[in-house]
Amino acid sequence: MPIIHAYTNISEVEKEAKKDYIDRHSPFISAPGLVEKGVPFSVTVTMGNEYTHPADDDHYIAQISLFNNETLLSTVNLTPQMVSHQKSNIQVSFSLVTNKKMKLTAVGYCTKHGSWTNDAIVVGVQ
Repeated sequence: MPIIHAYTNISEVEKEAKKDYIDRHSPFISAPGLVEKGVPFSVTVTMGNEYTHPADDDHYIAQISLFNNETLLSTVNLTPQMVSHQKSNIQVSFSLVTNKKMKLTAVGYCTKHGSWTNDAIVVGVQ
């Protein structure tokens, strides 16, 4: 089992000392807090918030996966060519439909620094 770095497991001192490193590798989820049952909604995962990530041939974000609890919903495979080898905050959007509450997490994979996850986001259903 690979090590999965979790943004929440990093101390505040370490977060400040390595802010750029931690930020650029952490996936951040944007999703509505409440959705209508059976109606499609959008979820966006962005790698990094304040700092961009390299897109070199040997160091780039290669994959972003979205989970509902332990269930894999989708995986997007990426290449540095997709962003013209430019540093960026890779962003992918997913269209989901649900009939019950979801607990979404994302895992991003950097070819040099491994897998990183985020705080779970809860999406309620009305």
